[in-house]
Amino acid sequence: MASLFRVAARGPSSFLRASIKAARPQPIAARVSLPIANFSTSARRLGEHHEETFEEFTARFEKEFDSVQDSFELQRNLNNCFAYDLVPAPSVLAAALRAARRVNDFPTAVRIFEAIKAKVENPSQYQQYLDELKPLREELSIPLKEDLYPDAKW
Repeated sequence: MASLFRVAARGPSSFLRASIKAARPQPIAARVSLPIANFSTSARRLGEHHEETFEEFTARFEKEFDSVQDSFELQRNLNNCFAYDLVPAPSVLAAALRAARRVNDFPTAVRIFEAIKAKVENPSQYQQYLDELKPLREELSIPLKEDLYPDAKW
């Protein structure tokens, strides 16, 4: 018993140290020699990329919004649509508003107008969109955020 106590007091033996060291996982780079790739800061072009025209963009997103089945799809399509460096056409926004009504997503319908307001360059452009979409807004009963909170400064 005393000899067992002395071994425990000395600490791990060299045999135990070797087995502990061998049991540790080693990084992949230490186990396998991988060739180092040369990284580039620009994308490699494999072929000719088709530039989408505004009309093609409009037709694509009108089709996307017409096929929306739930709020997730609606919001995903809106995020994709507003991610481009342009303001969507009123016909795209009308399709988005109809989709919001179809999936019964009132908050998203109101937020579409907030997105337009953030995306346009000046207040007169925003007013043009409001004028263009006013009949649809009235048909679908979609108020603006300014109408919901008249005292708030946005």
